[in-house]
Amino acid sequence: MINITINGKTIEVEENTTILDAARSVDIDIPTLCHLDLHNVKNVNNSASCRICVVEVEGRNNLLPACSVQVAKDMVIHTDSEKVNTARKTVLDLLLSNHHFDCENCHRNHTCELQSLAKEFDIKEITYKGERKEHQKDTSSLSFVRDPNKCILCGRCETICNNFQTVGVYSKIDRGFDTTVSTAFEKPVMDSVCTFCGGCVSVCPTSALTEVDNTGDVLKALNSDKYVIVQTAPSVRVALGEPFGCDPGTDVTGKMVTALRNLGFKKVFDTNFAADLTVMEETMEFMMRLKNNGPLPILTSCCPAWVRFFEYQYPELLEIPSTCKSPQAMFGSMAKSYLAKKLNIKPENMIVVSIMPCLAKKYEKSRDELSNNGIKDVDFVLSTRELAKLIKSKNINFNNLKDDTFDSPLGESTGSADIFGITGGVAEAVVRNASYLLTDNKKDIDFKELRGMDGIKEKSVTINDIEVKIAIAHGLSNARVLLDNIKEGKSDYHIIEIMACNSGCIGGGGQPYFLKNNQEILNKRANGLYNIDKEKEIRISCLNPDIQTLYDEFLGDAGGHKAHELLHTSYKKKEEN
Repeated sequence: MINITINGKTIEVEENTTILDAARSVDIDIPTLCHLDLHNVKNVNNSASCRICVVEVEGRNNLLPACSVQVAKDMVIHTDSEKVNTARKTVLDLLLSNHHFDCENCHRNHTCELQSLAKEFDIKEITYKGERKEHQKDTSSLSFVRDPNKCILCGRCETICNNFQTVGVYSKIDRGFDTTVSTAFEKPVMDSVCTFCGGCVSVCPTSALTEVDNTGDVLKALNSDKYVIVQTAPSVRVALGEPFGCDPGTDVTGKMVTALRNLGFKKVFDTNFAADLTVMEETMEFMMRLKNNGPLPILTSCCPAWVRFFEYQYPELLEIPSTCKSPQAMFGSMAKSYLAKKLNIKPENMIVVSIMPCLAKKYEKSRDELSNNGIKDVDFVLSTRELAKLIKSKNINFNNLKDDTFDSPLGESTGSADIFGITGGVAEAVVRNASYLLTDNKKDIDFKELRGMDGIKEKSVTINDIEVKIAIAHGLSNARVLLDNIKEGKSDYHIIEIMACNSGCIGGGGQPYFLKNNQEILNKRANGLYNIDKEKEIRISCLNPDIQTLYDEFLGDAGGHKAHELLHTSYKKKEEN
């Protein structure tokens, strides 16, 4: 440990600590734009390209970037001197000279860190005039829009795509004022290996990357003569309250249901029902593979970004992932078959809208495999952010809404479904179900050893005298480690769960923004879901009475012919265009 002084306050910190982290440890705020901390990957972006975080160090003539310079013994640091503030204001002015300052999207959504800093430093007019050439927007993706004209070259999108996800879509091209961040050969992102996880959107400090806005499509559908229903994903209910002033992790399920009814949806259902259905099918698939020496490990297939990743990056392993559709797609399939029959509605006259924490779900719903007789399982996908925006646009006072409950028969769920939104949750739900079905253990259903935010977790649980080896990963860089082990014959896992986003769906690319990458917020969302699970009367998927009725009345046996026809899918090798 060494002593340093920051703004007149002497503190003790570990060696190799950056000035930025030292300042944050004593609640001294230093603004940043390019800097990015990701869970378990501290200081993952050390480019110091924006220079907003410069500080003054006594004995040094030049200002130093706090995000990349480490402290030294007896260092005396000033983070708020006149010299520092003047430099930061100049840097901001230069950044804004090549950014559309009058940015409608920023003002509408209040999510632009650049604009927030401009307001903080009272910049109302641009001093300098940039000479950067105009770039064409990339609207090829179904998940997000790229506007290079609003890019400030901070490098965050490169960092999360190349380092955290190891997908490698983005890099800087050209020089000088013409420099921009783009795909290889400036291809449309839809023609790249992008997984559409939305990680780049969630960390972009400007509106250079924004989700595709489907709220207009949904409003048009609600005003049509179609029968429009909605489903809501597990992690939405512990994040939707944040744009309305609630603490992260607050369970707003009841208010969310009421708000969706007020928006005009005919029925409000829960994706959790389909998560329980996924557990049933995936458990059966796992048990059959185990019994018949089928391909193991079985890889969970709920995350569409992860699915697209292995289709591009590991096509030689396509027989290993579970063939189960995602809960979103399973719900749509059941809605347009089982539910439509019950309501005496033609499937083509029903529109299914999903509320999801994930931008890849916008892409997923367009996959040809996720349809039946040419009718898509899901028609439109809104992110958690889009739903919040829609509620506000209709002047609905969210915090004053009374709690309501989901409709039947696709609204009942167990605690196992709620934890689907957290890394490790899918694996725990499947293990709970398998343990209940195969053993006499009917009470000890919390497999807490599968929980936690480590990038890769390797655990074993015993089911019916069989040691089931499980690996769990979040972030595609961690997925790559596990898949490489399988390819090299180093793996003896039975089950592998992968989620593309940090901490799972709770950290999805469509969740409410937070300006600092704060693991505490994600932990609170996770705890919110675990608390919902804990309070549920039924916590094992096979005990869901509506799931039991669905199999009795419509599907037949879990893993049977009709279930495979409607609830399972296939994968294919994809190549970059």
